[in-house]
Amino acid sequence: MSDFAASARRLAGLAGALLGWRPDEFWAATPDELSAVFEALGGGGTVDAPPDASELARLKEMYPDG
Repeated sequence: MSDFAASARRLAGLAGALLGWRPDEFWAATPDELSAVFEALGGGGTVDAPPDASELARLKEMYPDG
């Protein structure tokens, strides 16, 4: 499992468990929105940086959706 996939899985689980978010709500949120929510809940802390353009291109090749 890639670092992105592992991080996304972990964050999606946290968003579901702590916020009651369904998958569509998690994937509709921007990384900045998600980070802000977790920072507010945890009183600070960090969330992994979002993937850069090359990582996104690689993921689009691996998981084409249309």
